[in-house]
Amino acid sequence: MPLILGIETSCDETGAGLVRDGVLLGDALASSMDEHARFGGVVPEIAARAHLEALPQIVRAAVDRAGVGFGDIDAVAVTAGPGLATAVQVGLAAGKAYALSLGVPLYGVHHLAGHAAVDVLEHGPLPGRCVALIVSGGHTSLLVLDDLVRDPIVHLGDTVDDAAGEAFDKVARLLGLPYPGGPAIDRTARDGDPAAITFPRPLTSARDDPYGFSFSGLKTAVARWVEQHRGAVPVADVAASFQEAVADTLSRKAVAACREHRSATLLMVGGVAANSRVRSLMAQRCAAAGIELRVPSPRLCTDNGAMIAAVGDLLLRAGLPPSTLGLGMRPTVTLSRALIG
Repeated sequence: MPLILGIETSCDETGAGLVRDGVLLGDALASSMDEHARFGGVVPEIAARAHLEALPQIVRAAVDRAGVGFGDIDAVAVTAGPGLATAVQVGLAAGKAYALSLGVPLYGVHHLAGHAAVDVLEHGPLPGRCVALIVSGGHTSLLVLDDLVRDPIVHLGDTVDDAAGEAFDKVARLLGLPYPGGPAIDRTARDGDPAAITFPRPLTSARDDPYGFSFSGLKTAVARWVEQHRGAVPVADVAASFQEAVADTLSRKAVAACREHRSATLLMVGGVAANSRVRSLMAQRCAAAGIELRVPSPRLCTDNGAMIAAVGDLLLRAGLPPSTLGLGMRPTVTLSRALIG
């Protein structure tokens, strides 16, 4: 079976992975997160420079951990979008260079398709049809997936403003917690009461889009509460109550989508899927509804090279034609198909 090298550089993680026939043989990851922390968010040029410095070593480490040589690689898959333009460009240029030098095909893939595909590495092939919730720093979407790489991807609903991950970062900043906000709020919330403060559940009334998402208003509600209680803010309770609002909103909409579209399986992926309360509440509600919940392990929820290699593996085994070396990066491309260009 062919061996796929995957490269991911869409944001602040530099990732590489080697996959063969749905099995992850080895991967490596570097993060420039500490360099961005003092700015309270990712600085694109800092991320791009970090990718340039880390990528050769990360690819070499993944190859060594897989116990293979560069001559064993049969194809290269690389994130072509969406993401930070300069960061995506670094990875795409590197992917083209590896493909050209090794004389193997190049597959430019959609970053979010990678998040969906990575679950295959732990739980086997996806069912013929399922509902997927992609919940990450920049994206919150409910999708219907048939064949991930052969069929068009149907959007049931997307975020209209802040994605869930963005809201975590902004609320963490309001509470004086470190960047990145998701893990910081998760840790802090363990000592708080999720019922201490009733924050709104956005777009959950009968007149709202049942599958749309909006977390900007929730973030604003937290900001107003903190401002009104300045000097006496119970940080752990605010963190737990905010996190509960996010988990409640996500799980309500995802389970409703599975019921309406008669899907026996919910796939939940993306960085926010690593959040302990989101995972536990989603598991509880899926179990009550008789829905199988598939969630990758936390280390594979965040950006990594294994997920891109997993998409490339599916594309190659499906017999889809590769991308050309003239493929350009697509920093704002909508997820409609796994293959870009």
